[in-house]
Amino acid sequence: MQVLIGTTNPAKLKFFQDALSEYDVDLISLNDLGITDEPGETGRNPGENAAIKAAFYGKHADYVIGNDAGLYFDAIPLDDPRQPGLHIRTPNGKRLDDEEMIEYYSQLVHSLGGKVMAYYLDGFAVKTPECVRFFQKSQDHARLSAFWMVDKPVAARRPGWPLDSLSMEFDETSFMEEGVELKPSLTGEARRAWITFLATELGLAPLEVK
Repeated sequence: MQVLIGTTNPAKLKFFQDALSEYDVDLISLNDLGITDEPGETGRNPGENAAIKAAFYGKHADYVIGNDAGLYFDAIPLDDPRQPGLHIRTPNGKRLDDEEMIEYYSQLVHSLGGKVMAYYLDGFAVKTPECVRFFQKSQDHARLSAFWMVDKPVAARRPGWPLDSLSMEFDETSFMEEGVELKPSLTGEARRAWITFLATELGLAPLEVK
């Protein structure tokens, strides 16, 4: 089965390829099909935005995975205009490239004391010929996978996920350390839950062991 991932982000494509590596599925990105149009992300949360993406790109493929995420800092109220929320890459209405994101969030975290507890709220959606469904855990559950964001980036970069250069586990292991490949909200029990959702909705079969 071929499935379109509704993104041009190389980090996201690799992320889904790794996550679904045990299944018989061929994942392609918007770049592979030359798709440049984008939907308006008008959802109230990452799950709804993921569903909007999956439905929008469904005109190009029968099977589509959509993904969106919100970033939240515990140091500021949810309704504070500085709260990134659903606008991680467009905090002031302007779309930032990777280095501009690192600069912007370095300054924001510095203004909050240089080190803040942060967490991601991730949403996933699947479009099939029959319907679109999405999966998202609660904000309280997402907070269980919190981490530190600091105001001084490490030198290493992960194209598409620039904020990994500012992020670290509570034991102060950088997200860019060798062997640390995914933000906490996408690992462990949370990882099993959303991978099961994707595989079930797509009707994926595991690869045969040879």
